[in-house]
Amino acid sequence: FIGVRTPQLKSFAREIVRGGNYDEFLETLPHRFFEENLLQAFILATEKLPIEATIARVEHFLPFIDNWAVCDQFSVKIFGRHPEILYPLIKKWMKSDHTYTRRFAIVNSMRFFLDEKFTPGMLDDVARATTDHYYIRMCVAWYFATALAKQWGNTIPYIEQRILPADVHKKTIRKAIESYRITAEQKAYLRQLS
Repeated sequence: FIGVRTPQLKSFAREIVRGGNYDEFLETLPHRFFEENLLQAFILATEKLPIEATIARVEHFLPFIDNWAVCDQFSVKIFGRHPEILYPLIKKWMKSDHTYTRRFAIVNSMRFFLDEKFTPGMLDDVARATTDHYYIRMCVAWYFATALAKQWGNTIPYIEQRILPADVHKKTIRKAIESYRITAEQKAYLRQLS
């Protein structure tokens, strides 16, 4: 850690993209510092490239993400305009052996596919993405808690039928109960299922 705050890194990323000529930085992986990785994520999120070029840059960087903070803040807005391209990539990334590539897939499924682009099969995809790694298990719980808030009717059977591993099941309920987007009645019902 160097100690540069996130808002400042986002500002640097915008300046760097405006200035151009930063490809060497993007190619020099692995980076030494946390902030360099976060800066790279913000640059990739800020660039205005065709979707294919963006995907190539994202896939080049994913194996070098080594923590949840960079993974979860890495939000590529152009992905939201190309769900037909993004979801097959998410399904591929969910099968990755690299923890943070898999987590990136789950986070992006939550970010882009729990509202109007949602289909029930996506819940199965995330449930199958669970591994023994702590940061994957916690992300799956986060996803399902968010899915309960946004897609209650499709998601509650996963809790009722205890489809998720026991610790993920409990964490999902705990996160959902802490959410202001879950009604008091829903919270009471979830408590019965813990």
